Amino acid sequence: MSTSTGDTAPDQVARLLALVPYLLARGEVRLDDAAAHFGTDADQIERDLRLLFMTGLSPGLPGDLIEVDLEALEGDRIIRVDNADYLARPVRFSPAEATSLVVALRTMQEAAPEEARDVIARTLAKLEEAAGQEGEGLLRLHVAPDPSQPGNDLLPVLESAIAHGHQVEITYYVPSRDQESSRVVDPRGLARVEDLVYLDAWCHTAQGDRAFRADRILAATELDTPVADPGARARDLTGGWFADAETTTVTLRLSPPARWVVEYYPVTAQRPGPDGTVDVDLEVASEQWVQSLLFRLAPHATLLAPAGYADSFAAAAREALSLYEGDGVDFR
Repeated sequence: MSTSTGDTAPDQVARLLALVPYLLARGEVRLDDAAAHFGTDADQIERDLRLLFMTGLSPGLPGDLIEVDLEALEGDRIIRVDNADYLARPVRFSPAEATSLVVALRTMQEAAPEEARDVIARTLAKLEEAAGQEGEGLLRLHVAPDPSQPGNDLLPVLESAIAHGHQVEITYYVPSRDQESSRVVDPRGLARVEDLVYLDAWCHTAQGDRAFRADRILAATELDTPVADPGARARDLTGGWFADAETTTVTLRLSPPARWVVEYYPVTAQRPGPDGTVDVDLEVASEQWVQSLLFRLAPHATLLAPAGYADSFAAAAREALSLYEGDGVDFR
């Protein structure tokens, strides 16, 4: 592949930041048209798109990542992206984040090349005006805290419930689905994994072990009811097997034309299957994402587990086929 003349890493980052909103606003765009719009060549845009496969929301599970329709890209040279709607929402900064940005921009302004100082100065002025850095000294920037970042005020509630052996009713936010759910859990312990705190618990709604990110717990109430198993010990969440809450292990059997899944998505395990197939396990946060992937892979993939996902996908497939009944299409 050729590279664009003078294209640097900052150039690519800037282009990526503009590329996704550009594509979302248009639904689909021809590869050559996108290249012309951004003043580069088609090969460079294609490399940008393949880089998007590795970007998305934390923790980076398959349902969290931006999706690019490879078949359309490689066949018709059409660009389609999905699962990136959150980029259209306004950026929300906490007061600390806004202050950090202002400090960082002031530092950069001194050492930046002359052609970049004007851009930094305009950005800094907008931040300071919105945040009230001048005059009142109040942060008036759009800094309403993200609902998935409630702060540390809930940790004492969780610690108290753990100490007393009580159940907790929590409201939990799942960003990959932009949903909130209320559930009763048996808390067993709090653990820090890198920079995040997790609540290890038995979830009565999911009927299984779950690890809830503390910064995604929107509300927590200690109940008077005791936990079902007072002797249950907290798990070690620091091992490599650990996965975020609200994930399900899905097993797919892939034929050779669908083997690209192994390279583009974080597969936790893979095993040889019959007749040249491979069985893979993925941790996913959304059943809808699995269905979308299976429709893309058909007929080269089979959903082996969980059984509930397989049944719902079969129902979705039958519903899709029913739309063509009576139109002279024979599926036998």
